[in-house]
Amino acid sequence: MNRAELFDRNLLALHLKAPDLCARLSNAETTLGFYNLVNSKSNLPVPFIKRERPLHSLFDPSKEAERLIATVQNSGFLILFGLGGGYHAQAALQRKDIQSIVIIDFNLNACAELLSLIDYVSILSDPRVTLIVDPNPEMLFNYIVSVYKPALHGGIQVIPLRSRVDADPEPFREAYETLQDCIHTISEDYSVQAYFGRPWFSNTVRNIFIAEKHSKAISMGRDVSVTAAGPSLEIQLPHLLQNRKKTYILATDTSLPALLEHGIEPDAVISIDCQHISYYHFLSGIPKHIPLFLDLSSPPVVASVSENTCFFSGGHPFTRYISEYWRPFPLVDTSGGNVTYAAVALANQLGASTITLYGADFSYPEGESYVRGTYIHKLFANKQDRLHPAESSFSAFLFRNILLTKVDSETSWRYETKPLISYRKKLETLANHLEAQLVIMEGKGAPISVPQKLHRSKRGLIKSVFTAGASHTTGSEFLHSYAKIVEKMPDLLVPLPQYMMQLSETERDVFTTLLPLAAFLRRKNPDIPLHMLFAKVKDMTLQQLSPFLSFSAK
Repeated sequence: MNRAELFDRNLLALHLKAPDLCARLSNAETTLGFYNLVNSKSNLPVPFIKRERPLHSLFDPSKEAERLIATVQNSGFLILFGLGGGYHAQAALQRKDIQSIVIIDFNLNACAELLSLIDYVSILSDPRVTLIVDPNPEMLFNYIVSVYKPALHGGIQVIPLRSRVDADPEPFREAYETLQDCIHTISEDYSVQAYFGRPWFSNTVRNIFIAEKHSKAISMGRDVSVTAAGPSLEIQLPHLLQNRKKTYILATDTSLPALLEHGIEPDAVISIDCQHISYYHFLSGIPKHIPLFLDLSSPPVVASVSENTCFFSGGHPFTRYISEYWRPFPLVDTSGGNVTYAAVALANQLGASTITLYGADFSYPEGESYVRGTYIHKLFANKQDRLHPAESSFSAFLFRNILLTKVDSETSWRYETKPLISYRKKLETLANHLEAQLVIMEGKGAPISVPQKLHRSKRGLIKSVFTAGASHTTGSEFLHSYAKIVEKMPDLLVPLPQYMMQLSETERDVFTTLLPLAAFLRRKNPDIPLHMLFAKVKDMTLQQLSPFLSFSAK
């Protein structure tokens, strides 16, 4: 077979999965002499880089690859740096526990030349294999985030084809750094799913029946004040009171009792936490007329505290599925992982031109955790006695964090933790993309860096409105149809990419809604095989739905 025919065969195998890459490779030059082939002693072709450096063993490249792949443990997602002769990919494909293989290489012309020299059809046609050539950091980051599912794949591992990487180290180094950032982002999200996957789902199912009620349309003013519950809020309250008549106060649920204790009634409250502890923020009461912006995955008991509950969809797959297939709810950015971030994002979404942020310390200034008046102060005050004063409870609460870092400033000091630093940095990133000007009130916490807008926004002249759309059917009918899809989904007995190809678009959307439950179960059953994990996920889903399906059938 001549080189042109071999090249066409390889492109044909690749075309169904990567038509854009095929088009780029079709226009590449295959005769620039980046590679030449030498047969190993086992009579297998070994590519040489410019006749100087072999990419594989000259004795038996296949055995060499098998030994290397044998070192992969508990990693169902494999990233190979360098295409080479394809031996590493071939060895990985012999492992049933490896669900996905991503091959990353650079230099389009060199890759096209390899495709004209070696038969990769069995590799490129396998649904588990993806070839990526010359990715930029953003493309690589977004791709891995979209396809790597820790609950299903298990671990992720990078295996470099050393000779290839050494010949062109800079792009592979950049790709590795991108992957490290990507894995960090995925790990943060996965750890949250592993703990809250089940309450997210069960809360959302229960809230569907509450969310059937008509919700009022709500708008905000151009000037919005967001109150967080850091200790600095107490010294900032006089400024808030001074400007009360000029601003729309959007309180985080944690800060609500502190505001009410000081006689400040906010214009609205926002809550995103799926834990029942969030109900404690409302024990002091909330005027029934005040709008409560609430994530669909929040505890249903929280929805009952206001007569004006306004549900929205955060980042959870099931709430997004509900918005698409049942009733369209506003989408609010909750990716910052904390309610202060969500409040700022909401105010910006509803047309604010200036957002002033109070009580956002993102640290423990002078060892204080929350502003006085929050639920934790009342909880510890009620628990104290002569032998266990409230101060000991606050100390235990603070020092439960093993990795506390003390930071000194000119006038004060504070403790910081990695999660709080992460929250602050995410808010700073959000600030760079806001249309509104974010203003940080001076306090005792960690400084927050925000850009200064050169021109005052006029966007608030036309108010945006927050409201849910009309539902396509009743909540009961929606849950029935969802349960039927889950029940009929096939068992996961083939590799994950092949399984996804077998599903319809709606089934793939439903499959995505089940990933947080898979993470929750994987945490409790780390060594369970994938097909058994998915069976348990289906069982748990149907068990969670069963009481509501039975009720609606009566």
